[in-house]
Amino acid sequence: MKHKDYYNDDYIFSLSQKILCVLPDFDETSFCQSLIGRLEDKELFARLDYITDAMQESMKGDYSKNIQAFFDMLGPELEKPEGMFRYGWWLWPVGRYVERLGNENWRLSLSFLKELTKRFTGEYAIRPLLREHPKEVMDELIIWTTDKNVHVRRLASEGVRIRLPWSQKLSVALEEFERYTTILTKLKDDPEKFVQKSVGNNLNDLYKEAPKKADFIISQWEKTGKSKAQDWIIKHGRRNQK
Repeated sequence: MKHKDYYNDDYIFSLSQKILCVLPDFDETSFCQSLIGRLEDKELFARLDYITDAMQESMKGDYSKNIQAFFDMLGPELEKPEGMFRYGWWLWPVGRYVERLGNENWRLSLSFLKELTKRFTGEYAIRPLLREHPKEVMDELIIWTTDKNVHVRRLASEGVRIRLPWSQKLSVALEEFERYTTILTKLKDDPEKFVQKSVGNNLNDLYKEAPKKADFIISQWEKTGKSKAQDWIIKHGRRNQK
């Protein structure tokens, strides 16, 4: 089953009921009528956009009110690093909603994404916040690097990648290089491979844009000793280097 096929008529009805439970004035009838039977010929991101459009049109109230309600819709946290797309896929349109409108209340959005990422990825939704408020958001991500939840730590890294797949290029790594270096450095010995892979991918992205900066980060790490995690991250980051 392809990712796009999860977002079908049954899903639309289920999502409408979840939203209605937390937003009693949500127009679930209009939401369902605008989507049911109209997604079959659409690819994944087109389906997500159609669903997000319908969410916006069927929710009254402002962005902040709606996001406050969405906190109560998230459900239980993932118990392991894996399972984000297996169990949390139904939340993707919610992430798209934040991705579109998050800067209307970026602090609330950031708090919401910290909870969303414990169930599904927030790596796309956080990027508009980083574009508009790079210093403030990266300062918060530095704090997240020490969070007990592996998904929060991973988002601190994954969100600042220059070349995140399925996303526009993001340059905060270069513009706020000191903060960016701090984020990666605080995660260089993380025990979870899920986080290590993200840090390594950050370095790999950086090598494609500014190889001297990537070498600088690694040289700073090597001055403070080595670890198994750090060695793996460096190897992963340099995997495309000759």
